[in-house]
Amino acid sequence: MCGNNMSVPLLAEAVTVSGMEKETAAVIFLHGLGDSGHGWADTLTAIQLPHVKFICPHAPPIPVTLNMKSMMPAWFDLMGLSPNSPEDESGIKKAAENITAIIEHEAKNGIPPNRIMLGGFSQGGALSLYTALTCQHQLAGVVALSCWLPLHRNFPSASSGNKNLPILQCHGDMDIMIPVQFGAMTAEKLKNIVNPQMITFKTYPGLSHSSCPQVLLFQKQKFHWILNCL
Repeated sequence: MCGNNMSVPLLAEAVTVSGMEKETAAVIFLHGLGDSGHGWADTLTAIQLPHVKFICPHAPPIPVTLNMKSMMPAWFDLMGLSPNSPEDESGIKKAAENITAIIEHEAKNGIPPNRIMLGGFSQGGALSLYTALTCQHQLAGVVALSCWLPLHRNFPSASSGNKNLPILQCHGDMDIMIPVQFGAMTAEKLKNIVNPQMITFKTYPGLSHSSCPQVLLFQKQKFHWILNCL
């Protein structure tokens, strides 16, 4: 092993779930607004593959405009939750750079980018999509739960050009925070950025802004298929 977690700020405190065998792949999973890496680490352990490590970093506390400038863990500021809301462009780009630093750290330690998946829920899913589409590394894929594509007006020109990026979107059809229509719009946008056959958009009847066992099972199957086909 080489490299030092302390040189990558988000890794210093991240929750890491080690693989049970030699680690040949990694999933970096980003939590939603106000949560922490602990919120997903236990859940992901239940669907872990033996050779895969999970990294669940914590977002730093920042004032969030949407919540009356209250300080809370957030990857970037949020002004609204609609497709036309103003966006924190500099904050989104800085957050993506921080996630890319984790990818590069893992690459230095022996797991190449094409064996690293990004995933996330809500704001974390949004950041995972943006990071995967704009970073210069060809990643294994993205799992984006109940989310949207930040700075969508900047695409496809903002894309790094990786057309063969598998993307799984899962969204509850009773989500009132990020309506499923927003997720569907994101899926259509993504088809103009990567090869359309790379996009899987699944909806779950009766599911609100949360996950469920069916989502996690499909997630595990997708992890298994992507990481074992490379």
